[in-house]
Parts: sequence; C-alpha cells; structure tokens
Amino acid sequence: MGLHSNTARFHLEALVEAGLAVRETEDRETPGRPRIGYRATSGGPAGRRHYRLLAEMLASVISGTMPDPGAVAEQAGHAWGAYLTEQPPPYQRLTSAQAVEKLTATMEELGFAPQPVPDTDVGAYELRLRQCPFREVAQQHRDVICGLHLGLMRGAFDLMRAPVTAEGLDPFVEPTLCIARLTDREAPGAR
Repeated sequence: MGLHSNTARFHLEALVEAGLAVRETEDRETPGRPRIGYRATSGGPAGRRHYRLLAEMLASVISGTMPDPGAVAEQAGHAWGAYLTEQPPPYQRLTSAQAVEKLTATMEELGFAPQPVPDTDVGAYELRLRQCPFREVAQQHRDVICGLHLGLMRGAFDLMRAPVTAEGLDPFVEPTLCIARLTDREAPGAR
C-alpha cells in the first residue's frame, strides 16, 4: 500500500483495539524475531449491525402512538441540534452567513451533503440537502424523520443565538434533494 511499516502498524493496532482485526505471531523455524501478522475478524466485534431496522422501529412507534408525530420528532431534533452544535462565546453575535456556515458544517458532518444557496430572496437562504442519511426510513415515515431534521436545524440556530431560522423543510423535491428554507430575521423586510 506504500505506507511506512510504522504507519501501517499504527492503523492495524487501531483495528485490533476496535475488534475488527486480530494480531497473530508467525511460527518460525529459523532463529530471529517472529513476524507479526494481522487478520480481519469476521463480522466485526459483535456481528452485523441493523441500524436501519432500529430507525424504522423507532419511527414507526412515534408515528403509530403519538397524536402529532411530526411535532414530537421536531422537539427531539431541536434538543439534538442544540447538543450537536458549538455554542458561541457569551455576547458574540453571529451574522446570518456565519450561522448558515456553521449549520452547513454540522449537516455535512451528519452526512447530508449540504449546499447553501444564499440570498435567493431578501434575507432568505436555501440549504440544499443532497443526501439524506435516513432516506429509506424517511420515505416510510416522512413526518417523523423530516420533523427530526427540521428540529435539528432549529435547535442548532437557537443555540447559536443566530439571527436566522429554519422556516421549513421541503422533502424530496427531487429523489435525492430536500430543501431547507432559512430566513434572516434581521434582514430588511423580514417577518
């Protein structure tokens, strides 16, 4: 692979610690230090993961038992958005552009492949989400998953004390595109 042996060893040891590989010492019939080899484990440390099934199960419980599943999901998303976002220092005011940039970074980290489109209208932004990490579950439980994502954006903006807010989320305007509508509350003519 073109890696120095120390670099390869560092990464292989990390795989061993994660339970994804095992270290084996080679049997030698000649004098000298035995070579150490690594072998991938089968299925990882605890077998195969079923996160999609878990997401479907939880979304179906919310959809099937809550009187307003979208509102419940949005509330949970709001709390998680605030948790996942870096809070600015006291008395520091972010501009709308800075807040949108920080939200974009958070959404990128979560796997949404976001693309901000500034000033589509006075004080308005679009955040184009090109990849939903929960697309298959969202197709079955749109109110829950999209409500969660909208709440996540609102919670992030609230924690940042941002002058911008997430007005709404238009899911699946194309098969792989959702659009978050963001509004600068301090822009001239803003509501």
